[in-house]
Amino acid sequence: MNARTQHALKTMKAITQHRYGGLDSLEYATVARPVPARDEVLIRVQGASINAADWLLMQGEPFVARLAFGLRRPKFSTRGRDVAGVIEAVGDNVRSFSVGDEVYAEVDAGSFADYTVAKEKRLAHKPSRLSFAEAASVPIAATTALQGVRGVAKVKPGDTVLINGASGGVGSFAVQLAKAYGAEVTGVCSTANLEFVRSLGADYVIDYTGENFTTGEARYDVIFDLVGNRSLAECRRALTRRGTLVLASGNGGRVLGPIRRMLAAMLLGMFVTQNLRPLAAVASGADLEVLRELIEAGTITPAVDRSYPLAETPEAIRYFVEEHGRGKVTITVTSQNNTKEQHQ
Repeated sequence: MNARTQHALKTMKAITQHRYGGLDSLEYATVARPVPARDEVLIRVQGASINAADWLLMQGEPFVARLAFGLRRPKFSTRGRDVAGVIEAVGDNVRSFSVGDEVYAEVDAGSFADYTVAKEKRLAHKPSRLSFAEAASVPIAATTALQGVRGVAKVKPGDTVLINGASGGVGSFAVQLAKAYGAEVTGVCSTANLEFVRSLGADYVIDYTGENFTTGEARYDVIFDLVGNRSLAECRRALTRRGTLVLASGNGGRVLGPIRRMLAAMLLGMFVTQNLRPLAAVASGADLEVLRELIEAGTITPAVDRSYPLAETPEAIRYFVEEHGRGKVTITVTSQNNTKEQHQ
C-alpha cells in the first residue's frame, strides 16, 4: 500500500463550515477521519437527516446557543447530528456494541460525512425493517416526540391531544406516538398536508390557513406546540383546566430564540392550574431502543419526504427550510473511501 493510498484511507468527504452564515458557508471538502475516544465508536455513515437545529446552528442563532457551540465560529466544523451506519471501530471502554453492528444515534456534530463518532450511551441498534436513510430520520425528531408525549405530557388512553405542526419531522412522530399511547389526536397543518397527517393516524385535522385552533370550542388535555405561532394565552384557552401545554418551539428573536417563551411559561405555570412545560429533549440510546421496538412492531413508521446525496446537503437544507417538506428530509452517504477499501 503506497503513501497516497494510506493517506486516502485516513481522510473522508464531509460537509464543513468554518464561519456562521447561510448555505454559502457550507463546503463539500476532504477532511481527516475522526478517531473514537475510549467511550465512543467510529461509524461508517450510511444515512443522515436534516433537522431545524442544523439550520439554526449553521447561522449561529439564537445567539445564546453560541455559548455552547462556539462564540465567533462553529466549535465543530462538520455539520449534521442524526446518523445511521455501521460500526467501523470501537473505543476500549465500549462493551455493548461491536465492529459490524448496524446502529443509529444522535451525535453532537459530524454526521454529514463518510465517518463520524458517537458515544456508546447514545447508540442503539438500527431497526432492521428500515433502510439506513429511514433510520437516520429517527433520532432527534422521534426522541423529541417520545420525550414530549410520554415523558412530559404523560399521555394516557382517552386523552385528547392536539399537535401544532403535525406534518413536520417531530410532529409526524408525535401523531403516531400519541395514538400508540391511546389518545384521540388532532393535527394542525397546512391545506397541502391534511391527507398526509390523516395517514399518520390523526383522528381530526385542522387547516391552520382557515381555522385558528385556539378560538374554537374544543378543549384539549394536551397541546404539543412545535411551531410557537400562538401566544401562551391563546394556547391556554384551548386547554382543559388541568391540561398540559408542551412547548418545543417559539419566536423569541435572534438572541434568546424560544428560550424567552419557555421561561415565561415556567413563570406563569407557578400561578395557574394548567401545566406549562418546556421540552428540552436530550439524546438517549435507551429512548432509541424504545423507538426501535415500536418501529419493529409497526407501531410507528418514519415519513421521509425525499433524500439527497451527501454532496447535495446544502440543497437538502434549502428544501427543508423553504419548502417545509412533509416528515423528514434525509441524506444518503456512500463513502468513497469505503469503495476504495473494497477494491484493495
